[in-house]
Amino acid sequence: MRNSVFALLLAAFMSAPAVGAETVRQIPPPLVDDAPGQPGSSATAVLAGGCYWGVQGLFEHVKGIERVAAGYSGDFSNNDSGSLITTLTPAESVEITYDPSKITYGKILQIYFSVIHDPTEKDRQGPDVGPQYRSDVFPNSDEQEKIVQAYIKQLGAAGIYPAPIVTRIDRFHRFVKAKPSEQDVMRNHADMAYVAVYDTPKLAELKRMFPELYLEQGLTYSE
Repeated sequence: MRNSVFALLLAAFMSAPAVGAETVRQIPPPLVDDAPGQPGSSATAVLAGGCYWGVQGLFEHVKGIERVAAGYSGDFSNNDSGSLITTLTPAESVEITYDPSKITYGKILQIYFSVIHDPTEKDRQGPDVGPQYRSDVFPNSDEQEKIVQAYIKQLGAAGIYPAPIVTRIDRFHRFVKAKPSEQDVMRNHADMAYVAVYDTPKLAELKRMFPELYLEQGLTYSE
């Protein structure tokens, strides 16, 4: 499910320290952000930050967000046989649909860099190793690209992290949704060892660090 040795890692998951204690870090809001949008409008953000189970589950508890889909993002194209290929390994990602009158793209990035994952880990997050688990932002407009570029520069200059930020910025090309059984895993399988150790602690940190944005009930994925 996560990888070929998932079953062998379960025991290690249960004895490992909560990932929230290692990666959660309060960071300042971006100095460059978009202006609030018109009420009733919608926008999308595509982000990769490790296993999409937790990324989806956490963003479903943020006010202003309307839908979060788990899937894969990359520079997809069709080969001669009609199947999808990409020059860059597709990253486990989430496609976030949000109301820009209630939450800005910059605020979504602040949550992403504070709670969702560790942007100093290259091609991995926690126990998940490989380029599909990389830290990657897929801006879908010049404005989004400008905001994330400025924010990474801002955070790097502030020296907030103990190591350099390795988050990639790859212009959005395509998002492919994961199968239904891979949606809302954090919600539907809260007792799974992986979720309990690596995702649930971050939910408590999300509530503590962004109480004004925390959505208690949380969203449920729907097509």
